[in-house]
Amino acid sequence: MKKLVISPHIDDEVLGCGGILDKDTFVLHCGVEDRSYIDENGRIAEIEAVQKVAGFKMKLLKNKVNEYRIIDLIPEFEKALNELKPEQVFIPHPSYNQDHRAVYKAAIVAARPHDTVFFAKKVLVYEQEHVLFWDHASAIKFSPNYFVPIDIERKLKMYSLLKSQVRSFRSPEHVRALSVLRGGQCKSGYAEAFQIIRWID
Repeated sequence: MKKLVISPHIDDEVLGCGGILDKDTFVLHCGVEDRSYIDENGRIAEIEAVQKVAGFKMKLLKNKVNEYRIIDLIPEFEKALNELKPEQVFIPHPSYNQDHRAVYKAAIVAARPHDTVFFAKKVLVYEQEHVLFWDHASAIKFSPNYFVPIDIERKLKMYSLLKSQVRSFRSPEHVRALSVLRGGQCKSGYAEAFQIIRWID
């Protein structure tokens, strides 16, 4: 598998990496939960609809949302890295969300240049639209230095399939606006931006 996207929750993969999700991508979801407005099965049905559009493979881990533990996540991530041997690993920006911070820290450990994970030659951090509204809460600032032109209509279509997760502070308009901004930074109509942690040719 060429790309591994580590997604704290169902929706993070589309918001941060929707433009690069394809048949060469494996998405590792860290957990899912019941909510008052949608249950666990409903969330899974939404991402399965997205999967049909994008063609990626995926696995859902059983960590309890809002209680992720770095010590539990590290071996799960190491196992995925060793089984998939991806060329590129995409991890979430730590942001203001405690689950995202735990996933980021665990992924940094799991993807270290160690004897058993040397094949992870490209490690990148992905962003999300709503983090810009509260970025001062992040200890680590997102500094994009890698850009990928995307089909914004395809990304928005996938996002619309996650009906329970479309909200005002990460509206389709915000998704499009950020893509325009990142596209302007790389002289493309629309783009997604990433921060390189490691890049080995």
